Amino acid sequence: MIILKIAIAIANFIYLFFKVLPVKDKVVMISRQSNEISTDFRLLGEKLEEQGHQVVYLCRTLEGGAKSSMSTRISYGLHMFTQMYHLATSKVAVIDSYCPTVSILKQRKSLTVIQIWHSIGTMKSFGYNIFGKEEASDAELARTMRMHRNYTFACTAGEASKKYLALGFDIPIEKMRLFTLPRVDLLKDKSYEAEIREKIYADYPILKDKPNVIYAPTFRKDEKEFVKAFEALVEAFDFDRYNLIVKLHPLSKAEVKWQEGNSSLIIDSKYSTFDMLFIADKMISDYSCVVYEAGVRDIPLYFYNFDMENYEDVRGFDIDYRTLPGYTERDPVKLAEDLDKPYDMDYLREFIHKYVANTDDCALKLAQEIDKYM
Repeated sequence: MIILKIAIAIANFIYLFFKVLPVKDKVVMISRQSNEISTDFRLLGEKLEEQGHQVVYLCRTLEGGAKSSMSTRISYGLHMFTQMYHLATSKVAVIDSYCPTVSILKQRKSLTVIQIWHSIGTMKSFGYNIFGKEEASDAELARTMRMHRNYTFACTAGEASKKYLALGFDIPIEKMRLFTLPRVDLLKDKSYEAEIREKIYADYPILKDKPNVIYAPTFRKDEKEFVKAFEALVEAFDFDRYNLIVKLHPLSKAEVKWQEGNSSLIIDSKYSTFDMLFIADKMISDYSCVVYEAGVRDIPLYFYNFDMENYEDVRGFDIDYRTLPGYTERDPVKLAEDLDKPYDMDYLREFIHKYVANTDDCALKLAQEIDKYM
């Protein structure tokens, strides 16, 4: 830790020289989620550029994380100098995950930092709210790295998420502001829907023949039990009536296999789970926040919580599982049967509204708020 603290002190000394540079009418968007510009960044950036502001995108992951090679770490370290330059010369910084350069550096008082986070709503506990649990970050390291510090405000899509996001970020609840992620605009965009449906159907023509069920499980560090549960679900599933589209978490290493000769089981890696929502008739998940986006599209939700007690121990929840809409089952046979039962759409819509209060002009409303700080 002493070496890390020295490195942070050196970084702050170097940053002093960046902060003497002139500040521009510029918004910098920084992400460690992907090497590509996210849909949220792109849609928000387009609105900001329409307002006449310069937008810089810095999207890059540290491949391999803590186990990355020395050359990868050096390369990412140089990228952090680019981040430092743009943080020092921008009026607003928008981030969608924890960003070390935002938090460990002493920022200009005039810099506005907005955390939009990368998921809608809350389901699993995270950040400061899970210290001491198996899947938590090291508490001492997190505090040394000033995790989630220097935020002007953080965004949440609904009142029901405010408390838990504030706990995860360890910030006052007054710093939580109601702004829905820009990508929600696309969920009701008919032209985008038609475009993505055409692409998916071209790749998977069978999806036009019967109702489609998406299975979108959350990520687990130990996936042995998940693989067994997945196989049990496939065994119980009625492929004569439905197609099953499996969308594993991007971090998942689980080896789930096609059933030979079963064209109704699709394990897809070409399209995002978000895009698959446009051809979905039903969704099965467990503890993933993608269910809120599905709910915005009025897609009935089903929950396969085969490892709920264990997940509670290693991670924990920010939601009362009994309040979830639809059907919740540990038994895959019962879950498969639930797909044919009546569904309470009114309760689904009532539930989703608590977590996603606004679904119209999300990118524009956030851009208009950012404009106030320019």
